[in-house]
Amino acid sequence: MNRREFSAAAAVVLGASALGWPHLALAQARAPEEGKDFRALDKKVPVEAPAGKIEVVEFFWYSCPHCNAFEPLLNAWLKKLPPDVSFRRVPVAFRDDFVPQQRLYYTLEAMGKVDALHDKVFDAIHKEHQPTDREDRILAFADKNGLDKAKFQEIYNGFAVATKARKAKQLQDDYQVDGVPALGVAGKYYTDGTLAGGMPRALQVLDYLIAEARRSR
Repeated sequence: MNRREFSAAAAVVLGASALGWPHLALAQARAPEEGKDFRALDKKVPVEAPAGKIEVVEFFWYSCPHCNAFEPLLNAWLKKLPPDVSFRRVPVAFRDDFVPQQRLYYTLEAMGKVDALHDKVFDAIHKEHQPTDREDRILAFADKNGLDKAKFQEIYNGFAVATKARKAKQLQDDYQVDGVPALGVAGKYYTDGTLAGGMPRALQVLDYLIAEARRSR
């Protein structure tokens, strides 16, 4: 989803083009090209990966329909994550009203519930049509899914989660994220569905960029 086009109607229209058609993406066997399939950043972005690891960042927004559609592709890719690659998710905030969902993700992370509930957030929004765009709705989601509501709210409104949300916004700006879903590699490279010609192709570009980062170590 392009960061300049965030109405619900635009999200639906853009979803198909951002995700891309798998058979078209897989048919593109050419090597990825800088400036066409990905961008090399002018200034290296700080990473959180341990020394010796190549960091991969997925930028996403829970209410984005093609972030939701990308999840199964990404999860399949993660099952084959190389041992020298460190992966993390970063929720974006292109507008102030994205911040509640940033806080939702980082609260789940703080409670050790991302693995259990990350996909359920997407399902609640895109399958059950239950928005999680405000604190009251997020607390209802937490309660429905068996979390301690009072503890969740305390963490959600706490300093640590607010700090992580601010850092996420800074990272999205440092990577010059144009839309979501998007991928950053090693603090050096950026790609998304628009650049790569679909998210299946973006995963191929991702593998290429990981190899490039590995060679340049």
